[in-house]
Formats: sequence, C-alpha cells, structure tokens
Amino acid sequence: MLFNSFQFLVFLPFVFLLYWFVTNKSLKTQNLLLLGSSYFFYGCWDWRFLFLLIFSTLLDYFTGIRMAGSATRAGRRGWFWLSVIINVGFLGVFKYYNFFALSFAEAVRHLGFRVNPGTLQIILPVGISFYTFHGLSYVIDIYRERIRPERNFIDYAVFVSFFPLLVAGPIERATHLLPQIRQKRVFDAGQAIDGLRQILWGFFKKVVIADSCAQFVNQIFDHSAQYSGSVHLLGGIFFAFQIYCDFSGYSDIALGVARLFGIELLRNFAYPYFSRDIAEFWRRWHISLSSWFRDYLYIPLGGSKAGAWKKVRNILVIFLVSGFWHGANWTFIAWGLLNALYILPSVMADRNRKNLDVVAQGKAFPSMRELGAMLLTFGLTVFAWMFFRAANLHAALEYVSKVFTRSLFTVPFYEGIGNSLPTCCWILLMLWMEWRGREQPYALRQIGVGWPRAFRWALYSTLLFVTYYFAVAGSNSQFIYFQF
Repeated sequence: MLFNSFQFLVFLPFVFLLYWFVTNKSLKTQNLLLLGSSYFFYGCWDWRFLFLLIFSTLLDYFTGIRMAGSATRAGRRGWFWLSVIINVGFLGVFKYYNFFALSFAEAVRHLGFRVNPGTLQIILPVGISFYTFHGLSYVIDIYRERIRPERNFIDYAVFVSFFPLLVAGPIERATHLLPQIRQKRVFDAGQAIDGLRQILWGFFKKVVIADSCAQFVNQIFDHSAQYSGSVHLLGGIFFAFQIYCDFSGYSDIALGVARLFGIELLRNFAYPYFSRDIAEFWRRWHISLSSWFRDYLYIPLGGSKAGAWKKVRNILVIFLVSGFWHGANWTFIAWGLLNALYILPSVMADRNRKNLDVVAQGKAFPSMRELGAMLLTFGLTVFAWMFFRAANLHAALEYVSKVFTRSLFTVPFYEGIGNSLPTCCWILLMLWMEWRGREQPYALRQIGVGWPRAFRWALYSTLLFVTYYFAVAGSNSQFIYFQF
C-alpha cells in the first residue's frame, strides 16, 4: 500500500479511529491493532511475503531470548551468528544473488571461459533491507548486552513491522522504539496536529516536487545521447531534488503518521542540501542508516581513531557497503566510492566534525563563505547522484562524460523544457521554506507559526489544494526507496 494512494487515505483514518476510540482502554489491544494493521498494510503489496516478514521477526525474537539464556559465551555467539547468517542470507538471496551470478559470469568471460549461471526470477520483497536492519540492530544490542530481550512477542513484532516505517524506514533502534510500544499512550491533540502538519509537508514534497521532477529526469536520463552537457547537468540537479523530496517526503509522512498514534520515530533528514561539507551532508541525509553503519560497522572497525591506513579502510568499507545496501548494481558501488573519496580528506585531517551547528544559525542569510561551501557540497552531491540514477555503470560514465564537454556552456534545451519552469518555482519555494525552518525538525513547523490563524490556515489550505491538484493530474508513483 502506498502512502500516496486512495487506499491509504481510507486505511489511515479507519485505524486511527479504532486505535483511539475502540482499543484505547487496553495497551495490549492497541498493540494488537497496530500489528494487525501493519501486516494488512504490508500484505496489500504482496501477501505472500508476509511469511518472510513473520519468519524474520520470529527468528530474531527467539534468538534474543536464547542469547540471554545462554550460560556460556560460546552459546551466545552461536545464537548470534545463526541470526546474522540467516538474516543476511535472505537479504543476499532476494537482493543480490542475480547480481553476483551475472557479475561472476562476466568476469570469467573476460578470462576466455563461458558460463551460464542460473538466475532467480523472484520479486524483491519491499522493505526487506529495512526490517532486516531493525532485527539485526536488536540482536547485536542483546549480544553486546546493551539491552535485555523483549519477552512480549506482540510488542517486539510491532517494533519490527510498525506500518509507517516498515517499507522505507527510518531504521529504528530497540532502545528508542520498544519503550514507547510498552508504555500506555494517551491521545495528545498537539502531537496529532503536529503530525498532520508534517504529513502535509511530506505529501507536498513527494507529489508536487518529486513526482514533477521525475518526468524530466526520466526523459533526460533515458535519452541522454541526444542532449547537451548543460541538459545532463540539469538532469542531475532535477534528480537531486527528486530523490530528496521523494525520500524525505516519505520520512515526513512516516514520522507524522506515527505521531497520530502517540509514537515518535527517529528523525531521518535534517536539511542535507544546506550542508557545508560532505561529512555534514552524511550527518543530515538518511540519518537512521548513516548512524546504523556508524554504530554497527564503522566504530567496531576502529572508526576515526585508528591509524591512517585503517581510517582509509574504514571509510571505504562503510561507504562501499552503504552503496551496496542500496541495490545490486555497480552504479551504487561507484556512488558509494565517490562519497568515500569526497569525505576522506576531512577525515584524515580530523576536520570531519567541524560543522556540527545549523548553518547561519539565527541569521536570515548565510555568509558568502557558507554559501560557497554549500554550493560546492551540493555540486559534488549532484555529480555522485548521476551514478546513482544511471541504469548501469557504462551509461553512468557516458552520462557524466557529456557533462565535461563544451556543450556544458550552452543554453539547455530539450522537448518540453518550458513545462519544467513551474517545477523550478516549486523547488525554489520548497528551498525557501526549508531555509526558514532549518532550525526545526521539519520546515512547516516554523513557517506560519506566528501568523494570525486565518493566514496560517490559508497556507495549509493552499498546500493541500496544490498537492491534491498534482495528485489528481499526475500519477501516483512509487517511492524511490521502496526498491531498496
């Protein structure tokens, strides 16, 4: 079920009313409702993969209990690795088997041999990367004795499959979400209104901007050979805003929906395109995944406190794994490698944590130095996004090579370019609103707060009308991160 679908607009208020007006007397019943609703939400995509989700949940639930009950270190380690191997094994089969099989065949072909590996004609289960990482973090934290296992299966199952975060995050931690699931929740009108405001902002970014950018991105990337370098650059910029508004829009909707049920999820975006260096960008982009890799991979490897060569190794490992997590394609690995190369100089110079504050905090405008740093960081990010978006590595190299030609300095033109001008205006409006609200968890919390009620509601009504208009006039496209 898509957030931007008619089915969800019926599903959400129905579950909300049951949650607060029918099951509100019992926490156990509320959690049962959340679990059943989450399984229904997931099953609307493909009910057959519910069994995989339930199996993964049962595996990590019983593994956690077995680890805590093991009398020996070896026993704990055995249960731990059983869970890790099975979880990663499922992820490998569904997401990476064909990639490895075809890559192996291509490699041996260059050596003069010919093999025909069998491939699997299977659908990638939506959200498998996210709920697998939920379970892995839970098992790792128990193994490290940071938390005790959850004995209530319903509570644990809600932690794994809570429908706002099930298919595209944020990637939650047991230490943050499980305590909220265990405790009695009381309806808070202020929290619910704040959630609705964030949902509106998320829908606006997704439907009005991301889906509008998508049509130009598809046109430029799918027919790139006939366009100039300036059009290629424009396509990269459009994709940068498409993927940001698509994924941050999803995250805003997820966090807002969770607030309607009295639950606070981890923040996933913090205005990454206002970053002054790549290290800051990665502290602000897909925060739940970046922090997951930091805590469960980067720091255990030694982090930034290791020697010079280990620092290089650790950075390369974390970004290559991050790229590979996004999908079974060499383009994602190239994207990860580029970001590793971007960030390495600041890590080696111990300057990767110099921009921890909000840019131009308390000021209306950034300084020229801050503006230049933001533009440079954005430019590097756009270049990396070109690899991320390309169909394959060969197409990516052809695409970026066209950027570095004299045609880059020509006036960009492609069929229908006039239709992209309104989209550019919506992007500028979004950037202005996010700049104004950059000290808040999301932009719409700040905009209009001090306005008279009539003006504030006029703003919300306008955003709602524009979003509805684009939703009816356009197509309800799937969120980009559903494929990961």
